[in-house]
Amino acid sequence: MNAPLRVGFIGLGNMGAPMAQRLVSWPGGLTVCDTRREATRPFAEAGAAVADSVADVAATADVVSVAVLDDAQVRAVVTELSGVAAPGTVIAVHSTIADLTAEELAVTCAERGIDLVDAPISGGAPGAKLGRLAVMVGGSASAFERVREPFGCFGDLVVHAGEVGAGTRMKLARNLLHFVAFSAATEAQRLAEAAGLDITTLGKIVRHSDAVTGGPGAIMLRDRTAPIEPDDFWLPILAHVRDLGEKDLGLALELGDRLDLDLPLARLALERLGPGLGVGDDTFERQNS
Repeated sequence: MNAPLRVGFIGLGNMGAPMAQRLVSWPGGLTVCDTRREATRPFAEAGAAVADSVADVAATADVVSVAVLDDAQVRAVVTELSGVAAPGTVIAVHSTIADLTAEELAVTCAERGIDLVDAPISGGAPGAKLGRLAVMVGGSASAFERVREPFGCFGDLVVHAGEVGAGTRMKLARNLLHFVAFSAATEAQRLAEAAGLDITTLGKIVRHSDAVTGGPGAIMLRDRTAPIEPDDFWLPILAHVRDLGEKDLGLALELGDRLDLDLPLARLALERLGPGLGVGDDTFERQNS
């Protein structure tokens, strides 16, 4: 039976700290490193080893998680790690960086017998504290198998997105939805405010109903985005979603017009909802006429 992998964790910020906390009791042991000494103190008190440098982490770990700020910091840390880590080490980048950066660093690491995986996460600090993160891993199948178990300490959904870069591309697609939805939320708030409503109450309603329905993810069930064929199971279901959406968007736009409030995202959604769902503007009606 193989001994548990030794894990290192570099970067103990808002996300890194709660992720690393979930690894304190990891059977293979945990070594942490951060430029701020005070950030490592709770880990030392909990029994984790504290490294003074990136090189010291590389000397003690089979898997090294990196959760630093941006591309520049990731480049610096990974470049140093790849120069001292033993062949067979897996370096996992949890920061959201450019996918091309991940691919470039993976080539450098591979030249030295080191696997790099891009493994961005979704779920925020609350998800990290609860061990409820989604982890999107880009890398070889063998590297994914090595990181899946330790990643399961802080993520209850760990997926192999594909080769290096795929994890980051999946995170970017996920966050596109996240921040477009935030923009739409601000537009909904403006409509509610113009109508004299309490927008904090609206926020409670949105969070409550999305927790039940799944929010935008509830319609992300198909395995392709092409127009739906006439005999496809999803045609009547998503055509119904389109019909409801077009009705409600139309009513919201009418309200905005009466309040002299421009709702550009709502107008764009009305135009693109049907085609985006794969049912066009009248696919379902045409097929059933």
